[in-house]
Amino acid sequence: MPDPVTYTAVLPIGESTVAFVSGLLSGERTRRGTRRGRRALGCYRQAILVLRWFLDGTRVAQLAADNQVSGSTAYRYLHEAIDVLAAAAPSLHGALLAAHAAGYHHVHLDGTLIRTDRSKALGPTPGVDLWWSGKHQHHGGNVQVVTAPDGWPVWTSPVRPGREHDTTCARAHPDLLPTLDAWTDTGHAALADLGYEGENQRLTCPFKAVRGQKLSVEQRTVNTLHSATRALAERGNSLLKTTFKALRRVSLCPWRIGAITAAALVLLHHEHGRTT
Repeated sequence: MPDPVTYTAVLPIGESTVAFVSGLLSGERTRRGTRRGRRALGCYRQAILVLRWFLDGTRVAQLAADNQVSGSTAYRYLHEAIDVLAAAAPSLHGALLAAHAAGYHHVHLDGTLIRTDRSKALGPTPGVDLWWSGKHQHHGGNVQVVTAPDGWPVWTSPVRPGREHDTTCARAHPDLLPTLDAWTDTGHAALADLGYEGENQRLTCPFKAVRGQKLSVEQRTVNTLHSATRALAERGNSLLKTTFKALRRVSLCPWRIGAITAAALVLLHHEHGRTT
């Protein structure tokens, strides 16, 4: 076998973000009582390893080889960092308080499918694949995303199996709909699409045409305004997936998708210096 080729790579992220992740990892090692010199990699090098996975989607086997550690050690380092970052993610209540303080009159709720290439799993009924999304025709996990009026993501939910629709996923998170309902009043609204029509008493959804009946002029006007206002909600999902290649296809356990997305949100917030 010929000698491997060595090359220089540059991560599209600021040095301050690397230092931020390194600081979180250092705090976690202190909490665990890890003695100095007991780890194969220091906090800074572990942070680089993790950021390469998030930003470039680098294979864990390649990360292990580049850092001269075993594959199991690379996975352990990765999962440790995901948990530490996800723990720093804002709560929904905190995110909505910040949105209120920022003077926002509405937020958006939208679901996104994070694809996974893991093996299929049996669902609650025979013949149903737990992670298969009929809408997207692919395996994945559903994550609910709350965004600011300009589409900036402020909160992400734990993951739900891809077979579940947005309304089912929203209801599965016990605090999501009640918290949005409590935030909504005459001056604040939570905008959602027709995927949440079953919760249109708590969310502001467009009118749905009934078979054999046409929407009134007023209803069509409301739908047009709703669509134009809510169009920016897609920006939140796009920002996360275009910034972090790891979110385009997750090869870890699908139940880790929620923590991975929350960790990516923390990195996005820190890199841009914006949480709301």
